[in-house]
Amino acid sequence: MKYDTKEIIYPEGDRQEISHTLYINQIVDINGYPLSLPVKTSKMIAYKVYRKSTQETRNEVITTFFLQQLTVWELEGLL
Repeated sequence: MKYDTKEIIYPEGDRQEISHTLYINQIVDINGYPLSLPVKTSKMIAYKVYRKSTQETRNEVITTFFLQQLTVWELEGLL
């Protein structure tokens, strides 16, 4: 039996396990949940998924999503 683990890595290096799949260039909130566009305000912390990595061992598949924090100007462009 193989375990399927998904995690996000914040720009600072912190890791958090998540229960859902993300996609490259997807905009997510601070907890890793996808944001619906257009966003309601630019006064929030949001990230863009810029890289995906998969590591497979004998009994586990680890999918890692790397996040890049969006600037206020990038968020204003999503209003």
